[in-house]
Amino acid sequence: MYTDKLDLHGQTWDEALPAFIDFYNDAVRRPGGGSGLRLEIVHGYGSTGVGGVLRTRLRKFLESQSDKLTFTPGEHFDGNHGHTVVVPQTPLPDTVSLLAEDILEFCATGKSQSKIVGKFRRHGQPSVLEAIRSLESQKRLRPAVVEPPVWR
Repeated sequence: MYTDKLDLHGQTWDEALPAFIDFYNDAVRRPGGGSGLRLEIVHGYGSTGVGGVLRTRLRKFLESQSDKLTFTPGEHFDGNHGHTVVVPQTPLPDTVSLLAEDILEFCATGKSQSKIVGKFRRHGQPSVLEAIRSLESQKRLRPAVVEPPVWR
């Protein structure tokens, strides 16, 4: 078993998540990538004494993807709270697909496009609109026949 390392220090969560997904998927898709591969994700422990944003959000994200990977918190692996060891099994969805799922959940009750864009503004308007178009093309989200348009 060998280890590839990704250091996320100094990144925001919005920068770290796509970096992690790209790193993970690149590793899985390499020839022989899935067998015996272990990824070390260095996120730091955080200055609060209870774990930082990257550590907390990364581990929450990994839990949500438990059908595609297994992971061990560093403190259980080697006593180091500042990293997490991930064993990939299958590729992860890209960030637009993840954003689309969040939008779909947000639109459980009808929302205007401007409300959707506002809620997910940290992803950037082009990415949000791309996710909406993707959901519409899959017929998972549709504009209601009201003014202004509301997506459901």
